[in-house]
Amino acid sequence: MQVLHNLILQVMPACKVWFLDGKNSDNKIVSNPNIGYGFHTIKYADGKTREFYQIGMSANKTGISVYILGISDKTYLAKMYGKKIGKASVTGYCIKFKTLKEINIDILEAAIRYGAEASK
Repeated sequence: MQVLHNLILQVMPACKVWFLDGKNSDNKIVSNPNIGYGFHTIKYADGKTREFYQIGMSANKTGISVYILGISDKTYLAKMYGKKIGKASVTGYCIKFKTLKEINIDILEAAIRYGAEASK
């Protein structure tokens, strides 16, 4: 996690850093605790908006998840990075892997860079 934290801060050196405990406004656990980087406005179908991060990461029982938000094409990450990244699951906004040893960190960095730029 520390290696990823340093990598993201190299890509986004002046970004806002978010620390989320995984609880909602009712203090119920709704996700794993996560760290976010950057600033992104989520727009919901009902017109409401919410301030959130661009890039996030969390640890869970199966490994690490890196979230790349704000990409309009939900197939882009899988098409561009899925086959090159190594032993990881790549969805519309999430890259999941067990350990950094199992992935190509340069490809992960490229995906993070793309996400940081795409959501500006």
